[in-house]
Amino acid sequence: MKIKPLGDRVLVEAIEAKETVKGGIFIPDSAKEKPQEAKVVAVGPGKKDDNGKLIPMDVKVGDTILTSKYGGTEIKIDDKEYKILNSSDILAIVEK
Repeated sequence: MKIKPLGDRVLVEAIEAKETVKGGIFIPDSAKEKPQEAKVVAVGPGKKDDNGKLIPMDVKVGDTILTSKYGGTEIKIDDKEYKILNSSDILAIVEK
C-alpha cells in the first residue's frame, strides 16, 4: 500500500532507541520514552499561503528528523507503525 500525505503533512517511521544503556542495563518497553527521531517516508506537496501560492516543504523523503513528543497521528500499514505529522510538529532535520 502506498500513502501520499496531503497538504503540509509528512509520513514518518520512528527510529527506535537502543534497548540497553552503558552499564548493560536492559530497559523494558513500558519504561521507554516515545522516540523523537524519525525517518521521513513520504511528504505532502506543501501548504498554500493566503494568496494561493504553494509553500514547498522543508523536508524530503529519506531525511532524519526530530519530532515533538506527542504530535501526530499513529497509523499501522502492513504491520508497520508510522506517524503522520503536520510540518509544525517537525522540530529539526538531523544532519549526519
